[in-house]
Amino acid sequence: MTLAREDVHVDDAVLIERSLTEPEVFAVLFDRYAPLLHRYVTRRLGPGEAEDVVADTFLAAFQRRGAYDRGRPDARPWLYGIASNVIGKRRRTETSLYRAYLRTGVHPAQTANTQVEDGVNTLAVNLPLARALLKLKQVDRDVLLLVAWAELSYQEIADALAIPLGTVGSRLNRARAQIREALPPRTGE
Repeated sequence: MTLAREDVHVDDAVLIERSLTEPEVFAVLFDRYAPLLHRYVTRRLGPGEAEDVVADTFLAAFQRRGAYDRGRPDARPWLYGIASNVIGKRRRTETSLYRAYLRTGVHPAQTANTQVEDGVNTLAVNLPLARALLKLKQVDRDVLLLVAWAELSYQEIADALAIPLGTVGSRLNRARAQIREALPPRTGE
């Protein structure tokens, strides 16, 4: 069966259910979320890793789609959770990216003519922030960056990382406190 125009308006749980018998329907989810995931991964690991991580994320999602909780109409948290696990396996890459940036002052995701995808690259203007992110535990950094860069809610992060809602709050508070402590005070405060 071919993809219909109305598939772009169907909620994710329905698409995942349909993809069990019509695997090509899963492509709608890829079209919906691959650009968002690519942007997030580029910010975390640089452009060299982004395509591979996004591909690995969707491959894993496709393979696990039978276990998807169809009570959740939005697959974004699930996909970001998978992406976070894939990024976790590439922890050295993320750490190396921060260290290279701290040494050179040039974010690897930034080219001569452009910055990361939308022209907004927090690290490109803030060496102390990069240094502070590098010092965070991976689990705290995941929560902080899912809030800041993926714009997920606390509940979506809890779902994405399969952790209790209270754990999201405590990890986020700890990460924010460490970031505040590591950053120089703002003038005028």
